[in-house]
Amino acid sequence: MTEDFQEIVETFEFLDDWEDRYRHVIDMGKAMPPLDEALRVPATKVDGCASQVWIVPHIEGNGPDAVFTFQGESDAMIVRGLIAILSALFNNVTVQQVVDTDAAAAFAQLGLDQHLSAQRSNGLRAMIVRIQSLAQAKLASDS
Repeated sequence: MTEDFQEIVETFEFLDDWEDRYRHVIDMGKAMPPLDEALRVPATKVDGCASQVWIVPHIEGNGPDAVFTFQGESDAMIVRGLIAILSALFNNVTVQQVVDTDAAAAFAQLGLDQHLSAQRSNGLRAMIVRIQSLAQAKLASDS
């Protein structure tokens, strides 16, 4: 688990009220830099989300030690916040670590699994599948 994600876990432990956590997630989304409009294309759009979501990967290097980062964007503030959390979980780690990460367990540490609507949970799963699929594709292309 990355330091950035661990900081989020610690912040969530400090915020004992779910509404405070929800506001924190939204604030994290607001703090993210916007995705360039030119990158909001069908190829980067994530299917399976109720809101519009785009994920753009950046992978440096080759093999399982290639470093994975991504940029993301959504038209929904809470989803932007979820993208910010995914960034903390998956950015600046190897593609092998992206593939091996149990994202559902990580989000369970935040208690988000209990407080997201069914649509948001499905969208979150779709974003995780997309991110891990991009990393898996890089692994496959390098082998």
